[in-house]
Amino acid sequence: MIDREARELAVSAARFGDALKATDILVLHVGDVLAVTEYFVVMSGSNRRLVDALVDDVEARVREASGRSPVRVEGARENQWVLVDYGDVVVHVFLSEIREFYEIERLYTDVPKVDWAGDGSAGEPDGGTAEPIEPTGTD
Repeated sequence: MIDREARELAVSAARFGDALKATDILVLHVGDVLAVTEYFVVMSGSNRRLVDALVDDVEARVREASGRSPVRVEGARENQWVLVDYGDVVVHVFLSEIREFYEIERLYTDVPKVDWAGDGSAGEPDGGTAEPIEPTGTD
């Protein structure tokens, strides 16, 4: 069973990152292969300042839209690979060259990718559609 709220949060986090110029954004449904979370959102920033801004913006906009705060944030001091952990969704914000080095998506080539830019449903096992959390306020 797909957790609709988790999918909505993942799609929204990807869209929030896109609005702030993150690159190479992926939403992966990892729940069938990992017991610890349902979705990974993976995005890159071209420099440490952008990585920091992406983390701050995703956190603030998710909190504003859904009332949820991360369970924990790791790697924020270095701003090379920051994990924003919401429990059911983990947002990975990479510095571009660090992402190229680790190639995290290579580990999950067999999991469905979510069409975060469309209706949030592509690749989902249940074929459902997501109704992403819409940002409020101004961009």
